[in-house]
Amino acid sequence: MDSPSMETIYQAISALYDNPNTSEKEKASLWLGDVQKSIHSWKIADQLLQQKKDVKSCYFAAQTMRSKVQHSLSELPQEAQISLRDSLISHLEGISSDVTPAILTQLSLALADLALQLTSWQNCVHDLIKLFSSKNEFALLEVLTVLPQETDSSSLKLGENRREEIKQELRANSQIVSFFLKECINNSQSSHVALKIVKCMTSWIQAGAMNIQEVPQNAVIGFSLQVLKDHNSINILHDAASDCVCAILHCLENSTCDDDVTKLLFDSVASLEESYHMAVAQEEEEKAANYARMFTELAETFLHVIIINTYNGTPHYAMRALELALTCVGHHDYEVAEITFNLWICLAEEIYDKNYQPFTDVFKPHIERLIEALARHCQYEPDLTQLPQEGDEFYEFRVKVFELIKDVVFIVGSSSVFRKMFGVLQADLPWEQTEAALFIMQAVGKNILPEEYEYVPKVVEAILSMPDSAHEAVRRTCLALLGELCEWVQRHPACLPACLDALLRALPRPALAPAAAAALQSICRACRSDAAQHCGQLLTAVRRADELQLPPPAAATLLRALAAAVGRLPPYRLAEAMSEATAVQLAGLVRLLEAPSTEVRKGTTADPMLWLDRLAALFRDVDVATPPSEPHPCLPAFKEAWPVVHRIMNKYVTEWRVMERSCRCVRFMVRCTGKHAVEMLDELARALPVLYARCPHSCLLYLAAVITDTLADDGPATSASLTRLLHDLLPRAVTLLTAPGGLKDNPDTVDDLFRLCVRYLQRCPAALVGGGGGGEGGALVGVLQLASAACSLDHRDANGTVMKFLLEVVRTANAARNKGEAERSPVQAAAVSAVSALGESLTYALLEASALHLHAYMLGDVAEVLLQLLSWQRAPTGAAESDWLRSSLLRLPRRPPAPTDIQCAQFHQYALRAEKCKEMTRLLRDFARLYR
Repeated sequence: MDSPSMETIYQAISALYDNPNTSEKEKASLWLGDVQKSIHSWKIADQLLQQKKDVKSCYFAAQTMRSKVQHSLSELPQEAQISLRDSLISHLEGISSDVTPAILTQLSLALADLALQLTSWQNCVHDLIKLFSSKNEFALLEVLTVLPQETDSSSLKLGENRREEIKQELRANSQIVSFFLKECINNSQSSHVALKIVKCMTSWIQAGAMNIQEVPQNAVIGFSLQVLKDHNSINILHDAASDCVCAILHCLENSTCDDDVTKLLFDSVASLEESYHMAVAQEEEEKAANYARMFTELAETFLHVIIINTYNGTPHYAMRALELALTCVGHHDYEVAEITFNLWICLAEEIYDKNYQPFTDVFKPHIERLIEALARHCQYEPDLTQLPQEGDEFYEFRVKVFELIKDVVFIVGSSSVFRKMFGVLQADLPWEQTEAALFIMQAVGKNILPEEYEYVPKVVEAILSMPDSAHEAVRRTCLALLGELCEWVQRHPACLPACLDALLRALPRPALAPAAAAALQSICRACRSDAAQHCGQLLTAVRRADELQLPPPAAATLLRALAAAVGRLPPYRLAEAMSEATAVQLAGLVRLLEAPSTEVRKGTTADPMLWLDRLAALFRDVDVATPPSEPHPCLPAFKEAWPVVHRIMNKYVTEWRVMERSCRCVRFMVRCTGKHAVEMLDELARALPVLYARCPHSCLLYLAAVITDTLADDGPATSASLTRLLHDLLPRAVTLLTAPGGLKDNPDTVDDLFRLCVRYLQRCPAALVGGGGGGEGGALVGVLQLASAACSLDHRDANGTVMKFLLEVVRTANAARNKGEAERSPVQAAAVSAVSALGESLTYALLEASALHLHAYMLGDVAEVLLQLLSWQRAPTGAAESDWLRSSLLRLPRRPPAPTDIQCAQFHQYALRAEKCKEMTRLLRDFARLYR
């Protein structure tokens, strides 16, 4: 685009921020976005900052400058980058302390990002302090704060070499920065400046630039501790000081300090206990949360030392940190208690790993106090009228408590906790305390031995005799507890009828229905044989699901409970029950098919997903083993359901949610009936490609993979149908993915297509390497080329499936490498041919993806494939082939950020020696950091 006039720029900025017309705002936003991407934006931003017409234009300019420096610095030649540095320094020098913080931050980030990328600017920290300290300390504090933070920014591609160079420079200048911050703290009385000083120090500590050994002499850290001791300090400064102390403790965990310094730091933080109590007394919730963060960080920092010393029988002074954390758990605000949860999980993991009872007993008092405090925090408000639902803050807190208790209860014993909570129930307490005790019992219920006879029978009896007038929260927790005691109910079948009656009676109550349905499912799963005798009651409830107005998830769960029970019926009765339950759901779908409208009214009976989810739930949990020679009792229900589901798919073919649920439903039908579903194969193999041609939903590919996995190896006719299915689906999917942007825009299709190909390689390889196009090797070569292009797709699931496919192909080739041609199966011959032809390009694709595109957590899958390719190269017959890894390294970008020749040679050497996936993963991660 041509360079726009400044007047036009100002008009666009005004439209973006001031015009009430949404359409005009969007147009202005798009146009200004194009301006920012253009080469002219450098000059425009500089002029806007010089003219300083208004805050909005200055912010736009500062944000533009930061974005350009971060992503487009290569647009400027070296000499222009020097001019840009001088210009940014000039703008920052002229900024006053009352400037809009966002403008200062964006300009500071621009200068920091430039300094990090400008390799010719040596010792930038020293220069910045020299330039700014006598002109604008306020701006300098912001620049020095963001500079260490940007060092590890994922948006800034510095490369590990440059990053380490910068960190060395930061460490070399740490004393100069500390002295500068000390002077600032001594010379300023402004709390705003003090806040920036503390934040700056925190930034340098978090970057690992400060020497922890020098902490006792650090004036800013001393100031932070003073702020924390003063319960009257302003909250924002208190937050910053807490962050600073937490940063020190985190660094201390990974450093080697003198014992004296370590003890001094511990005592300094522990001495804040009195300040915590003052904050609690004055109801300063934010400050109490800050102290909880510091005490928790203190305990986590010293946890390893605590564990080692306690295990050796010499308790460490840091045990006090656990007491401090428990003190915070006792705070009346559950959000303060929640801050400590990760500490108790880490402690439980350490204790579990040691598996030594005398050692475990040391921590019993701590966990007992923890659980008692959690029981108090889980109490509802006495005047509660509406039960919290999923997504509510307090509901989610109770879920976390539930999981935490499950993690730590082994330390004190589930029976002990159950017994103590039972003691609480014996007292005449308000309903909210009773409910909290029941909730804790629910958390440990599954761990109670089925042989327990002292307390559980009394609890079960009390639940079953609970009057309808009891508070709904108590009743809901009782129902959930009954579900958790399912294994106990299994060992005491006499109480099963009463349990089922109580749960079925609770279904009409909307607030109780989800808990009742979940408990029914748990009990029917645990007591399948005994529950089978009560299928009539469950079927009646299923028929009345809509009359009872059950929430959709509860209705689906009820179907799963029925499925668990009917699986133990005799075959003829099972077939009848499945057909009857299926017919109820099909009737709802047929009504939708007869209606002229295709509108989906989510969550109502006019939503096909409601009926499809129930059908899927029914087939999902039926557990019946049927010999291949006998008819499967669920197959008639499958045959009755498929024509209706197929018609639903045709009617709603453009509704991806309906299609996904339909495929899920058929998937469970196929899994349920297993090999017996071969009778349905021809119909399925004809229907899926037609639907996919109309609208390429990836769930159809997933369903095809399940069909292949379940029905392959069942004779020539099955193989022919599966081959036709693949060859009918593949061209449309490949066309979609090979279009411009196809891989990036359709990660679900990538995921499901390569899952399908993996299943065919494993279960029906003839379809992939036989006829149907692709020349020698069939479709395999084309799919392999597509997989090579998909290596750089940074979608976790899709990339993982691509790697599984590549791994399967290369492993197959390696297994056949030393066999003669006559000894190789068709799939082995095709794999050997494909790897020989495409191995080098595939190696480069994997290496380039690892270095330039994929996240570090995705490299484990890549490493497995690369190991197999290198194993192919190491084979004795591969001596004549070129070195794929070396040639791939030579093709990678070499302009900074990039590895040096020596680093490339080292990677090559170590990679060729690597034998384990973990070793190769580490090599790839280290190598990738050189580009990032």
